[in-house]
Order: sequence, then structure tokens, then C-alpha cells
Amino acid sequence: MSEIYNIYCDESCHLEHDHQKAMVLGAIWCPLDKRREIAVRLREIKQKHGLPSDFEVKWTKVGPGKKGFYLDLLDYFFDDDDLHFRGLVVPDKTKLSHGAVSGQDHDKWYYKMYFDMLKVIISPDSRYRVYIDIKDTRGTEKAAKLHDVLCNNVYDFSRSVIERLQQVHSHELEQLQLADLLIGAISYLNRGLSGNAGKDALVSRMRERSGYDLTRSTLLREDKVNLFVWRALEFVQ
Repeated sequence: MSEIYNIYCDESCHLEHDHQKAMVLGAIWCPLDKRREIAVRLREIKQKHGLPSDFEVKWTKVGPGKKGFYLDLLDYFFDDDDLHFRGLVVPDKTKLSHGAVSGQDHDKWYYKMYFDMLKVIISPDSRYRVYIDIKDTRGTEKAAKLHDVLCNNVYDFSRSVIERLQQVHSHELEQLQLADLLIGAISYLNRGLSGNAGKDALVSRMRERSGYDLTRSTLLREDKVNLFVWRALEFVQ
């Protein structure tokens, strides 16, 4: 039987008029049969630092006071061979010109970017269950559309490869919280931010352990931290 993977997706600054320059889409994935072991380990790290097991990890909470906790989470990601990350960075949304592409608006472009982010993860020889963080009231419609786009682009008309695409609340899934942390670090760096000692330390550790500066595309077959920096009017990876 083909192996089943869970993919946990999140996004940062994805809206067209949110006054944020850079957008990041990202996903953590792991084998289905390892999901519980990973979730338990992440809860143990919370408890080690005196936090309740249901504490929700979010990039917006990162600060100097819990720096050690967040560094431990980041190190765990790099130490566990079953965890992988893929991210797509749009450095400057102000350069987008949807009108220059026939029939394209921000929503259609967004789905294209999501597919470009996920296509490196998805293999026709495996099966996938995709979980996305609930963001807004259009979530159900957006999730259904995204599932259609992903399946159609890999000729998965029977949905035997991408079995499901489901909305979830981030506080329910430790892996999704970890994805939020990695995406947040990449977004923070690519937006040119600094000055928060906790966040600065996480960005530095992520760059050190990944071996990449996180502002440029990695090699296509990079397996641990795979990053694609998309630029307007350029061919996608």
C-alpha cells in the first residue's frame, strides 16, 4: 500500500490589501503513523518549560521570556527525521499586477501559489491528508476550491492522491502550531523586521540549522527546509 502523509498548512500576510509587503505560505508534513508520536513530543516540550499541554504555540507570542522554549521546539523539528517543511515566499506583493494576466485576480493567484508551494511535496505514489488553519468566514468555500485546484493539477480526479483537505483550528494540532512558528520566522526575516530578542534568536537558529539564509530559494530536492522565493514575472520553480 502507498504511504499516507499528513500535511499541515498555514500562511502569513496572504491578503491583497493587508499593508504587509511579504507573503509566506508554508507546510509541515510527516507520515500519518508518526503524527501521534510527534504531537506527544511537542506537548512534552511544553510541559518541560512549565506550560500546559494545551498551550497554543504561535509566532505572535514569541518573546524574550520564552526564548528557550521556542528554541527547543525549533531544535526538535530539525532533530526529527519524520518532520519536513516547505515554504513559498512572495517578497513584495506591491509588485503584483493581476490585470496583466488574463482572467486572474488575487484569489486565483493565491490558489496558484498554494499549488506551487505543495507540488514539491506531493508524489503520485503516496496519499495525502491536508489540514489548513481556519482563517476567515470564507474558509469552507476556500478549502473546497483549493482541494479542487490541487487535485486537478495532479490529475487526481478520483481524489485517491489528495484524499482530503480539511479546515482545522490551530489549537487542535501541535504540528500546525509548529508550522505557524516556522512560517512566522521566515515572514519576520523577509519583511525586514528585527528588535524582538526571542524572534531574532529563532531566525538565527533556523538559519544556522537549515544551512540557508531563508531569503533565497533552496535546491528543489532539499528535504528538510525547502524554500521557494517567488518573484513577479519570473518562471515558478
